[in-house]
Amino acid sequence: DNKDFPITGNPAYDAGMTTQTSPTEGTNVYKKAGKVVVTAKTIVSADGKTLTVTSTGTNPQGQAINNVAVYTRQ
Repeated sequence: DNKDFPITGNPAYDAGMTTQTSPTEGTNVYKKAGKVVVTAKTIVSADGKTLTVTSTGTNPQGQAINNVAVYTRQ
């Protein structure tokens, strides 16, 4: 809904925001002290069986993050 929501219990970020760009795609933005630290783009396949999450940003140590996770429904 394009509004920040609080996140507790995770030292890497303290707020997040979710945007749905289409019925099968969305973006999650995670922030620490108002600064964007990680952006995760999610895509659900046309058949609804595969979810791909691509995350980019920096971890708390300042190192670059570039992860791709693929989840398959059985």
